[in-house]
Amino acid sequence: MQHTVSRPVELSGVGLHSGAETVLRLLPADVGAGLTFCRVDVADRDNLIPARWDSVVDTRLCTVVANKAGVSVGTIEHLMAALSACGVDNAVIELDGPEVPIMDGSSEPFVQAIRDVGLKTQTAPRRAIRILKDISVVDGDKSVVLKPGVGSRFQVAIDFSHPSIGKQAFAIELMNGDFEAKISDARTFGFAHEVKALRAMGLALGGSLENAVVLDDKAILNPEGLRHADEFARHKVLDAVGDIYIAGGQILGHYEAVKPGHNMNNRVLHELFAHPDHWEWVDLYIDMLADPVVVSPAVITQDVKPAAQSAIVAA
Repeated sequence: MQHTVSRPVELSGVGLHSGAETVLRLLPADVGAGLTFCRVDVADRDNLIPARWDSVVDTRLCTVVANKAGVSVGTIEHLMAALSACGVDNAVIELDGPEVPIMDGSSEPFVQAIRDVGLKTQTAPRRAIRILKDISVVDGDKSVVLKPGVGSRFQVAIDFSHPSIGKQAFAIELMNGDFEAKISDARTFGFAHEVKALRAMGLALGGSLENAVVLDDKAILNPEGLRHADEFARHKVLDAVGDIYIAGGQILGHYEAVKPGHNMNNRVLHELFAHPDHWEWVDLYIDMLADPVVVSPAVITQDVKPAAQSAIVAA
């Protein structure tokens, strides 16, 4: 069934790229409302921004969504990943600035805040997107593929020349609790030699060792080290979960990627929705308030007729 938060959730922190101190409030929303950002600091034009794949306007180092009035919200991916893993279908996300707070660089603070207030079960089944045929995007040695499969599996492989990273791979099954147990605390990362250039571009203004894993040419600069030996690959999976959740529903199938990024993740969603015969809407009769379960065909039923599917995607 669909879920929203049982009562308002409030967090605050600095924006990774804007450097601005921001208050975020996660509010309950009606059945079928989906996920919408509201910039409460904007009063002279439309301040509502859908958290949706076709609202993405920038993918440099983070995912940014905007509305037709030009009002935007950046760095949404860690929050979206937490909402996906916790099973939040409907919510209004109020912000008094242009960026979701980075918190500690992971999804864990968002997951914990949602767990603290709990979820409210709503009177309609969850919408999910079942992958029927492979969809892929390739850019040189980078690739992202969505393919049919049981459950909602995310798998990422990365390869960096840095001695602290190298080749890593990680995979989770989203619907059995793997996200919270294995990757929710994996932090974003960056390289010290890039900081000056990024800040000249107006990016990474709020970045620090408190909200990112930072590396110089040879080593990790964070005095506490890594939370996991393969934290870099785990964070890439976390990013993918967040970027893919703005499809409009949970993906039923397998996400497999080599060297992915926010741009590749958004491109694969554009490719998916450009091929309506490669996917279908289904209903999920799963209560996220119960113990996490692996999705099986027995709990999935088709929801809408093909003629209605396009209307839902465009809504």
